[in-house]
Amino acid sequence: MASLQEPWLLENGNLKGSSKEIRHGRTAHNMSSSSLRKKSDLTLVSKVRCGMLRHLLTNLQEVILGTKLTVLFPAIPLAIAAECYGFGRPWVFGLSLLGLTPLAERVSFLTEQIAYYTGPTVGGLLNATCGNATELIIAIFALWQHKIEVVKYSLLGSILSNLLLVLGTSLFCGGIANLGKEQKYDRRQADVNTLLLLLALLCHMLPLLFRISAASVSLTEVPTLQLSRVSSIIMLLAYITYIIFQLVTHRQLFEAQEESEEHGDDLSEETPVIGFWSGIVWLVGMTAVIALLSEFVVGTIEDASESWGLSVSFISIILLPIVGNAAEHAGAVIFAFKNKLDISLGVALGSATQISMFVVPLCVIVAWILGIEMDLNFNLLETGALALSIITTAFTLQDGTSHYLKGLALLLHHRAMEMPSIWESSPLLESLELNRACPFEG
Repeated sequence: MASLQEPWLLENGNLKGSSKEIRHGRTAHNMSSSSLRKKSDLTLVSKVRCGMLRHLLTNLQEVILGTKLTVLFPAIPLAIAAECYGFGRPWVFGLSLLGLTPLAERVSFLTEQIAYYTGPTVGGLLNATCGNATELIIAIFALWQHKIEVVKYSLLGSILSNLLLVLGTSLFCGGIANLGKEQKYDRRQADVNTLLLLLALLCHMLPLLFRISAASVSLTEVPTLQLSRVSSIIMLLAYITYIIFQLVTHRQLFEAQEESEEHGDDLSEETPVIGFWSGIVWLVGMTAVIALLSEFVVGTIEDASESWGLSVSFISIILLPIVGNAAEHAGAVIFAFKNKLDISLGVALGSATQISMFVVPLCVIVAWILGIEMDLNFNLLETGALALSIITTAFTLQDGTSHYLKGLALLLHHRAMEMPSIWESSPLLESLELNRACPFEG
């Protein structure tokens, strides 16, 4: 096995950092996605005499077959074929969503592989940038097509999904699986993420309150947009500071620590399975495919909404966030079963923080560059739901211990948050022509 890997393990020279440094540089996102990976059997590949062909086959086996989600990869060519041959638009939408699920997990795998060569700091920065690549790419394509509501709903849904659904499921399943144990976690990491989420909430509430307090909406349209852009710049600066805090000054708070008695014997096996440049090429290729499928999703979401009888807001808030990070979410639950709540919290809170403090303000700035007027006003109902979710999560995590009742409460909160988006497509609301964009106008 070692001799088989040697030619391409040194593809970019010596590895930077020892095995221990690399191991402790892994973030909760990497640890969560790794729970869905499987070891590849390279016995047949090792018998191939041609070195270049053996290298290619090894890469294919590690990247394509090295995950338990391999069964979903056929959805990618099927989605492309459905788009090219004019199949039903809802089929294109559904197949594209299925195809995005393994791609999101593979992006996490590739960033971890690259981190073996760049060191934990650069690898952590790369993971922080690509951690929610699927949501970011979908949002940018929706912006390009001037579907601002889809952008807002999908990003809001991602935050709510991480805070309530993922965290709630993790705490509930972890509590049920460990009834005889008291589950504990490091409060310091949760406090940092909660503080940033409250800052993001403030930046969302200011444009909304500013518009509500005015006598006429038309008078506050431009100032609200300007306030949102300034707030977005502040949020991005705060997120950069958070990255420095996470990767440089207080790295120990965010490291995904594993139990030494359970994994100590495997420490020497923590080696990359593909080369540096191979990882870069695969990462670029995966990102391109994600971009293609994201374009399909954005272009067919209205058709799927009409065909399935679901509102666009329901699909954006509920379906897109769940599918986009299904692999990480499943991993968070698995680690909660193993009584490793620090990793589960790192996934849920870290992802919610990244979307609220990085992806959302970045979309506002990108829209500004494209000449599109997107602000941070997510309307009264959506902003209220976000505020209640953040406050509920903060109270749930304040004592550093967990049990299944906390998880059940968060899951019920998430179920309650789904109701407005379900009711939105009901005939009653359609007949009333409810104006949700500005309930205080006139």
